[in-house]
Amino acid sequence: MGSKEMEEEEDEGPPPGWQSIPLPSSQPPAPAPAPAPPSPSEMAQMVCGTCHNLLKYPRGARQVHCSCCHTGNFVLEAHEVGLVKCGSCEVLLMYQHGASSVKCSSCYFVTEIGELNRRPPWSVQQGQPPQPPNPVH
Repeated sequence: MGSKEMEEEEDEGPPPGWQSIPLPSSQPPAPAPAPAPPSPSEMAQMVCGTCHNLLKYPRGARQVHCSCCHTGNFVLEAHEVGLVKCGSCEVLLMYQHGASSVKCSSCYFVTEIGELNRRPPWSVQQGQPPQPPNPVH
């Protein structure tokens, strides 16, 4: 083909059936709305076992990670917790039922959990009946 024929083909325009496709807009899609924060009654609090900061977490969580020291703190339900006074400084300590001893986070004294030292579970002290342990299958 000569250069004159090429020019004529170019002047004819797009081939039949061709149509321009609009380019997608450069705006990103709108983000999904953020979920509503839990209501205060759906939140609980605990003290980090390492750095002693107050942690807030959704009720029902089994583990809470501290944003300060990155410690994973296990959450115990009221029926899983016992109370005892530290054998040295008399600070009231919480411990998981079944523990034989608990270390004080204030003075680091280890208090043995003996029959004389035991208190009823926190749930009993608050007037709630203790829940039976989950059966192992």
